[in-house]
Amino acid sequence: MRRLLTAFVILAAPLSAGPVQLSGIYPHLAMFNEEGECGTGAVVPWADRLWVVTYAPHAPKGSSDKLYEITPDLKQIVRPESIGGTPANRMIHRESNQLFIGPYAVSSEGNVQAIPYSTMFGRPTANARHLTDPAGKIYYASMEEALYEVDVKSLEVTELFRDEALKGGHKADLPGYHGKGLYSSQGLLVYANNGEYGEAAQTRPETPSGVLATWNGKESGFDIVRRNQFTEVTGPGGIYGNSSSSDPLWAMGWDHRSLILMLLDGGKWQTFRLPKGSHSYDGAHGWNTEWPRIREIGEGDRLLATMHGTFWSFPKTFSSKNTAGIAPRSNYLKVIGDFCKWDDCVVFGCDDTAKAEFLNKRKAKGEIAAPQSQSNLWFVEPGQIDHFGPVIGRGAVWVKEDVEAGKPSDPFLISGYDHKGLHLAQSGTAKATVTLEVDEDGTGTWKKLSEVEFSSPYQWIDLSGLKGVWLRLTSSEKLIGVTAAFSFSNSDKRSNAPDAIFDGLASASEKDVTGGFVRARADNKRTLAVAVVGPDGKDIGGYELDGDLTLKPTQELLAHTKEHAGIPVGVISTDEASVLFIDDHGKRWRLPKGDPALDEIGPLGDSRVDREVATERDFFHARGTFYELPAENAGGFAKVRPVATHNRRIHDFCSYRGLFIMTGIAADAPKDNAHIIHSTDGKAALWAGAIDDIWKMGKPRGQGGPWKDTNVKAGAVSDPYLMTGYDKKSLTLACDKDSVVSAEIDLTGDGNWVAFRRFEVIAGKPLAYEFPDAFSAYWIRFKCEQDTKATAQLDYR
Repeated sequence: MRRLLTAFVILAAPLSAGPVQLSGIYPHLAMFNEEGECGTGAVVPWADRLWVVTYAPHAPKGSSDKLYEITPDLKQIVRPESIGGTPANRMIHRESNQLFIGPYAVSSEGNVQAIPYSTMFGRPTANARHLTDPAGKIYYASMEEALYEVDVKSLEVTELFRDEALKGGHKADLPGYHGKGLYSSQGLLVYANNGEYGEAAQTRPETPSGVLATWNGKESGFDIVRRNQFTEVTGPGGIYGNSSSSDPLWAMGWDHRSLILMLLDGGKWQTFRLPKGSHSYDGAHGWNTEWPRIREIGEGDRLLATMHGTFWSFPKTFSSKNTAGIAPRSNYLKVIGDFCKWDDCVVFGCDDTAKAEFLNKRKAKGEIAAPQSQSNLWFVEPGQIDHFGPVIGRGAVWVKEDVEAGKPSDPFLISGYDHKGLHLAQSGTAKATVTLEVDEDGTGTWKKLSEVEFSSPYQWIDLSGLKGVWLRLTSSEKLIGVTAAFSFSNSDKRSNAPDAIFDGLASASEKDVTGGFVRARADNKRTLAVAVVGPDGKDIGGYELDGDLTLKPTQELLAHTKEHAGIPVGVISTDEASVLFIDDHGKRWRLPKGDPALDEIGPLGDSRVDREVATERDFFHARGTFYELPAENAGGFAKVRPVATHNRRIHDFCSYRGLFIMTGIAADAPKDNAHIIHSTDGKAALWAGAIDDIWKMGKPRGQGGPWKDTNVKAGAVSDPYLMTGYDKKSLTLACDKDSVVSAEIDLTGDGNWVAFRRFEVIAGKPLAYEFPDAFSAYWIRFKCEQDTKATAQLDYR
């Protein structure tokens, strides 16, 4: 059966072919709990089965979560030994031939034993091979820094460091919290956490947070390697642990500048930096990241890594002598806890729908009754990993910081990107030569690329023709308040036309359209409630979607769903210039317009603008474009990114059983599109698929800007207008009198504004400017040196 799955990943499987599925998601495999969140902590093939554990948000004594056994014919078995908790650990112990997953030990015959939380308190986050008795013992680490050793035969537990949640005992006393990774190599046990306590960590992503630390098995405490947020710690031995004590070890993490990759090889640490694809993971408290991983997926020495919304190719050979081979494969939207290769598919364990909003609340969402927490698995052909979202990468080696003369920056990854640009800015007035060096082949041999005479507040450098693996910068003089920010992307080859799987979603000008309010139900109902609305705005009725994807009338759901999943009105507005959104802090932001027909309220009334579609991940939906919107604690609207422009009359959307649901179906929607689910009475319909199908709705595009025949006062700064994530970009400026217009750009999405360029505009003669292919910034804004009636419009195509 599993070998047949690959044929069904893109399109829906017919009912006769086995369990119903859409885009690689099998609704019957959805996993539920009774907690605030139901994430997938680990997925491992073992004993001819796929083993899966889910987790609750903070359950060191257990929870309603389960250990699942998935058979080759996709039967889901809930193991009776389940004790729940917050597990995300997994390791195969060679010598005893056991899988350790969560608090469970699974034999090669599939027999399960549970280690009770009364014996091993805490939220188990990772395992590692033992430093002195690897054949007889295994390490367990908790998220609150407990460290246990477990006898692999008797499962007897010995506490080495006490969990921080408990009183007394010997504690690790590490900074940060929210433990993630654990691995042993070169005589050291390496532990990582990615969080921080306190109000600052819950509001400011740049707050110092997290730690990477080592223990030699002898001393009374850990040694700190680096005070940053880290998640994955692993090596070429993967799930089994390194086979040799001399094998290298890798740790992936981040700070507000970029991703951080640490390499331990030959007892020495090296630091590298990589771009971020998404900012949705940036909260300094650490809650937004789940468990990014580096895993084998059956591609030889090419491993797969997940980090900050990017699927990375990661070489199993990565070492101090060979640092080549890391490259982005695609960007993604799912929140992924773990993944593995199972027969012909890569299976991703996801975190799809949470009852708790945590810190991710916004007025734009309105008040929606909480769903039951639930998640699912996502089956994907390995080759499809290269074809999700087009790759972008943003990051920096310096952000508004003082730079010493003669000290090279950390190496920054440049391989795997078509378009590469570097922004240099300083708050001081020093004149310096910034030397750019490149490591062409990942051997650590640095070659001078160029010398940049840096004497102005801002300078942009096109690096698109640059070949190599890593780039680093060195200043000849001390510089004050320096930013060196990279903006990378690959060519976005998507067309403007949505994929055929979206046939049936109403066009912008469609009048005969059926909409509906949608909500995953609570209280263990495990169904989706739909309140269907007709093209005249009148109610058609209540409906219920079940795990077999049968949509049937259930009239009693109508009133409750309309009341508890209503769509707020007036969240965004459109004027002659562009789309305007005012956030909860009163900040004004402008976005491109789509199809002009969407400027008018459609037959269904206001459409949904903002909703959480994966745990702590929002979609922002404005005038025909879906945007990825990070939580407020991860940068908020300043770090928004366009995903796709569809120009359809989408009414509402949500997640359910791992699927992404949309309403707004045309009356003539085709019956043969498996993604359009028609009701049993023929009066209602909705769209269902994977959230990462949305990349195929159309290339992000649109027109707009902060001014359109706008009366502008001299020196007044316009609203910021979104620039990041768009491909081809051009600008038109016009004034009714001779004027000088200055364009400013935000380099990092943190209000890091610099003067980009001055334009002399002659009255009555529009000025056109085409941005270089490699140029991008987060936001752009304008100001004029004279009072005038001005237009500043950008065309993204």
